[in-house]
Amino acid sequence: MLNAVGRHCPSLAVSVALLLTVAPSTALSAATSYPLTLKNCGQEVTFKAAPTRTASIGQSTTEILYLLGLADKVVGTAVWIGPVIDGYEDVNSKVPRLADNDPSFESVVATKPDLVTAQFQWHVGPEGIVATPKQFAELSIPVYVSPADCAAKDNSAGGDGVRHNAFSMDLIYQEITELAEIFDVQDRGEALVAKLKVREEAARSKIASADGKLSAVFWFSSAEMDIDPYVAGTNGAPGYILSALGIKNVVSTEEEWPTIGWETIAKADPKIVVIGKMDRRRFPADDWELKMKFLKADPVTSLMPAVKADHIVVMDAQAMNPTIRTIEGIEVLADAVEKAGLAK
Repeated sequence: MLNAVGRHCPSLAVSVALLLTVAPSTALSAATSYPLTLKNCGQEVTFKAAPTRTASIGQSTTEILYLLGLADKVVGTAVWIGPVIDGYEDVNSKVPRLADNDPSFESVVATKPDLVTAQFQWHVGPEGIVATPKQFAELSIPVYVSPADCAAKDNSAGGDGVRHNAFSMDLIYQEITELAEIFDVQDRGEALVAKLKVREEAARSKIASADGKLSAVFWFSSAEMDIDPYVAGTNGAPGYILSALGIKNVVSTEEEWPTIGWETIAKADPKIVVIGKMDRRRFPADDWELKMKFLKADPVTSLMPAVKADHIVVMDAQAMNPTIRTIEGIEVLADAVEKAGLAK
């Protein structure tokens, strides 16, 4: 196995905490002028003042709020794929968890929020399973949805949606910047974005010589172990990770997480197989160890050169979604490629 990562790289939490600690007290950016109106996922949302009670539905957005030093403004969280970023365990333990997966509308409203954030429109959107923005608006509760889940992406059919334009970390940087503006902590947002950009550039440079020489497939999970897996399409976070490192995705569809047969994948002959690791157990294949056993035992996958050579990378599933941890995904894959000598 090339490399295995079960938790978030501690450097993000530690480095950002340091940046926030040593930041000068003099503001580098203009203070937010309220009322503030932003266009978010096709709707205008207005804030009369900095929110003090936020219900956060989605791990990535919750972690962004923590990294911006806003944990004391979070009154409830939901939709967790894995452990919180290293260094924030104590902080997170003090924030009520409304649900590990999908919270009810009633449980969110019960926190008396003056802001609801959502990582996915699947939860809060036109067809949201928790609620629609209109339902919250009727209670005078503004909603902010991660731009990464709605920019050039069609979620009208439900599920994971179809992304017509390739995801870029710029969408996460936009989320960080806008949340920082909403809460009037712009300097913290700028520090966080700057640190992430430095980390991304360092990872890109590590295996620059591999450009165009390698291919890969990202396996997130499977509804059952013996049926077609959910693998990454071209335009999601894995596509961005691969593009950043000059590695080809053997799956060419614009669907976020299409199901593709292992025979088709094997014929495409990916040089690397990346498998997702998560705490979630909605499907059997959420367990990365079961994925590993399957790859080595199945009559088709066991004959794949990448599997025979043990060119299998275990990656935190959060890095495989359009999240703040996508940078970690670039780092993990770059490190694995370098250590295996595949960049030569």
